[in-house]
Amino acid sequence: MKQKLSIVKIGGNVIENKPELARFLKLFSKLDGDKILVHGGGKLATQLAEKLGVESKLVEGRRITDAASLEVITMVYGGLTNKNIVSQLQAHGTNAIGLSGADGDTIQAHKRPVGAIDFGFVGDIDGVNSELITSLLEAGLTPVFCALTHDGNGQLLNTNADTIASEIAIGLSGTYETILYYCFEKKGVLMDISDEKSVVKHIDSTKYQELLNTKIIADGMLPKLENCFHALRKNVAKVCLGDMEMLEPNNTLFTTITL
Repeated sequence: MKQKLSIVKIGGNVIENKPELARFLKLFSKLDGDKILVHGGGKLATQLAEKLGVESKLVEGRRITDAASLEVITMVYGGLTNKNIVSQLQAHGTNAIGLSGADGDTIQAHKRPVGAIDFGFVGDIDGVNSELITSLLEAGLTPVFCALTHDGNGQLLNTNADTIASEIAIGLSGTYETILYYCFEKKGVLMDISDEKSVVKHIDSTKYQELLNTKIIADGMLPKLENCFHALRKNVAKVCLGDMEMLEPNNTLFTTITL
C-alpha cells in the first residue's frame, strides 16, 4: 500500500493576509504524513512592481511576464514570500525547504510559444524530477515550491502555481498516494455562488458534466476543474477544493473530486 502524500496549493488571498497565512501554516503543519506546499503571490508582486516603477500587464487575469516583471516575480515568489513561509513552518516544527523549479532541477519547463498573446517569460511544464523530490521527503523535509520553473538553459520562467501543484502530484503518483488540495477563498464548488454553504461535496466525471451543462461551473472555475480532472486522469488519487478549513481533521464542508 502506497504512503499518502498531501500536495497543498495556496493562493494570494491567504498569502497577503498575515493572520490568515499564520493560521493556514499552523493547519498545514499538522497534516499527517508527508506533504508539499505550493504557493503563488501575484498581488504582492504587483505591489512591489508599482514601487519599483515596473508596469504590470494582465490579459484576462493572466500576467504578461517581460524581463523586468520576471525580476520582480523572482524577488517576491522565490525570495520574500517563500522564505517567510519556510521560516514560519520551522516555528511550527515542520522542517521546510524553499524551492523553485530550478533548485535541484526539480521542475523543467519551456517558454510558452507566442500565439494570439505573447506571455513573455511564462513556462509550460515538461517534467518533474520525482526522484529528487522523493529524496527530500525521505530525508524528513517538507518542500515549499514557489511559482517559478526553469528551461535548463539558464532561464527562469513564471509558471502557474495550480499547474505546478498538479504536475508534482502527477509526478509523484507512482510512489505515493497523492492527494491534491487547492485552497482558495470559497468553501468549495458552490451550487449557489451567493450561498457559502451550498457546497457540492463530491464531483465525479458524471456530476462534472451535469454542472457544466447547467452552468454551475463556468468562468474562472473552468480551468481549475479542468486541471483537477487532468491530474485524476494521470493517477492522482483525489483532488480537494475549498478554503483552509478543509485541512481541519473533522471538517467535511469542501469539495472532493474523483473520477
